Amino acid sequence: MRPLLTSDGTAWKLARMANREWLQPWEATVPPGDDSVPRTFRGMVRDLHRQARDGRALPMVVTVADEFAGQLTISNIVGGSARFGQAGYWIDRKYAGRGIMPTALAMLVDYCFIVMELHRVEVAIRPENTASLRVVEKLGLTEVGFAPHYLHIDGSWRDHRLFAVTAEEVPGGLLRRLTRESRS
Repeated sequence: MRPLLTSDGTAWKLARMANREWLQPWEATVPPGDDSVPRTFRGMVRDLHRQARDGRALPMVVTVADEFAGQLTISNIVGGSARFGQAGYWIDRKYAGRGIMPTALAMLVDYCFIVMELHRVEVAIRPENTASLRVVEKLGLTEVGFAPHYLHIDGSWRDHRLFAVTAEEVPGGLLRRLTRESRS
């Protein structure tokens, strides 16, 4: 895993094109009339880097043998009495089911807890997204709620199941828990 860079543009676009059908049902979309989000890869990276400088996001690339495999971002990071962030991720279908995204998410959550001193990381998943639900299942994240019409996905406001993990739940780290569980 490493930070998302503007130079990832070609690999990112190729992965997105190759996985269009795989990703579309889970893809965040912009509601009609909203022009607040960047429309280009370069604009997206610029916006994410600005948020990262402000301590509000951690945009990362997931790699396999130095090849672009997906994206993982902790966004909406809040300090103060809340100290939490929200994880969003996608992976190239050819790497799905190999434990790559659970490992990457565990590593980034540990970074959030240890280095950034966040208290909680949340993940929102569409109820039909069995691949993404498997990620949080492997990590042992707690389901904390259901949010009707939570995010604009694939052209409509969609329901989501909400999952979370707190620093107290994984005193040895989420990655340690994942590796311990996978050995069992």
